[in-house]
Formats: sequence, C-alpha cells, structure tokens
Amino acid sequence: MRGMPDRILSDGETTLLYTFGDSILDCGSYNAHGITPGALLIKNDDRLFPEFRGRDLSARGRFRLEHRAVDGSRIVDLFDQVRGLSVHRPSIALVTMGGNDLLGGLAMDRGPEIYAFGLALERFARDLPIRPLFLGNVYDPTMGDDSRNFLGIDPALARGNLRRVNEAIARVASRHGRLVDLHAHFLTGDLSWFTMTIEPSLRGASEIRRCFLDAIENLGS
Repeated sequence: MRGMPDRILSDGETTLLYTFGDSILDCGSYNAHGITPGALLIKNDDRLFPEFRGRDLSARGRFRLEHRAVDGSRIVDLFDQVRGLSVHRPSIALVTMGGNDLLGGLAMDRGPEIYAFGLALERFARDLPIRPLFLGNVYDPTMGDDSRNFLGIDPALARGNLRRVNEAIARVASRHGRLVDLHAHFLTGDLSWFTMTIEPSLRGASEIRRCFLDAIENLGS
C-alpha cells in the first residue's frame, strides 16, 4: 500500500479507524450485507469486490474499526459522537457531514446558516484528538441532473448551497486534515450507487471506501 506513513503503524500495535458522521459512513442498513465503508477499509469482502483483493488496511498491519457515525446525523450530532472519546494509540479519523443539514434546511439557506455550519465543523475538527483526519464532502444524488430534483425547491438554489457547504468542508480540511472529494467521484458514477434516492447502495459503500482508501494510501505523498 503506497504512501502510508509509519506514524499510524506502531510496532504491531492495533491502529484504530474511527468513523464519525452520517449515513455516508453509516450505510450498513441500506444493503443486504450490512456493509459499511469503514468495514471495507479494514477488510475487503473479496467475494463481493474482487477488485480490492489484498488492498485493505489489514494488508498493512493490525487495524480495528471504531464506528461512531450515525445515520441521519447533522452537524450538532457530531459532538455527541465524540463524547467520552479518549485516544491512546495510533488512530485515523474519517468524517462525513452536511447532507442531512442540507436536507434539513441548508439547501434553502439565504442567510448565515451555512456559515454557522462551517464554524461548527471547524470547532469539531480543531478539537478532535485524532490525526490524520479525512473529511468527505457531500455528493449529489441527482448526478448533476436538475430533472431529478427531489427537494421541491429551486435546483439552482439547492445546488448553489450544496457547493457552499462543500466549500466550507474544504476550508476545514485544508486547516486540519485532508479533503476526500466524494462529490466529484460520485458524478462519475450512476444511479446504482444510490438507494432510497439519497443513500449509498452496496456499490455506493464500496465507492466511498475507494475514495477514502485512495486518500489514506496517498497520505505520505
């Protein structure tokens, strides 16, 4: 596995992979196998995804998943997910956030709400005692096609606010970690990557894994 620095692999000690956020990382209930991106990062399912045979974190050392992401979470819920967190060994953190905030009102924002979202994410990332930190942005389940608008609001407004949320995430990532561009990658896919309109399907979970794995592998570059 290229690029992974030794600082997250410590003399055979188990490295923890923390997942925080929403259904982008907590999507096991949306596929028949209960698979999440974090679980695939630790150990690939070679039967379902032979392309990734031998390309997982377990191929490099001892890793354990600490799954804290919760389907449906918004930015305020991130702080509950780190309650009682104490980190005493090499660790990696993955965070996805913003989709439910958009669905819950930010898609219609014409004021300061997206700015407040960015401030809250900044505070979370700044205070999180885990590095390296990877922040995934928000994908577009319409695949850029306004005819698939499911929100019932002006698609230009919604798409503009999606862009603003992703810009806020990118700013936080530039200061505290690395951005994982789920938005760009999912625009190269198709509707089989989604289920229930917006949730990651089994294929979607693997594609999310792909994006985070690429970022982790390239950490040393």
